[in-house]
Amino acid sequence: MIKYVIIILILFLLQNIQASEIVGIPKVVDGDTIHIKSYKIRLQGIDAPEIKQKCKKPYLQISFFNFQKDYYCGQISKKKLAQKIGSKSVKCIILSRDRYKRYLAKCLLGNINLNSWMVRNGYAIAYRKYSKLYILDENFAKEKKVGLWKGTFIKPEKWRKLN
Repeated sequence: MIKYVIIILILFLLQNIQASEIVGIPKVVDGDTIHIKSYKIRLQGIDAPEIKQKCKKPYLQISFFNFQKDYYCGQISKKKLAQKIGSKSVKCIILSRDRYKRYLAKCLLGNINLNSWMVRNGYAIAYRKYSKLYILDENFAKEKKVGLWKGTFIKPEKWRKLN
């Protein structure tokens, strides 16, 4: 009986050690979620627009009038993450799990932090409810008026509640 418990404990510890990093070529699900093999990974500390979410961006400015048009910002967010990764391998450092059993992780493409890159380029926002790590990246994107910050949008969390 003791041998059985020890074996179970060793297997559990080995599983946790192996799960601290997940490496592979990901399938991009949306702007803040990827799958590597059978692992569902949420980029920790960021929130990207949902695939069906529409935002507004300027398309014409005449004097004081700024005309905006709708676009699917969630699809753009997903596309930009997929383009950044290409067919390269990504290393995700697992920080915890969420209520949906997804791994929450900081994901790296070489030495580029993809979580930070998404926020800094305006394709996602800092998810302040869960982390303060990417607020400076968000401030940079706002100041430079890039990505989502070119126009107007509803924060993804609020959009999910409304839809």
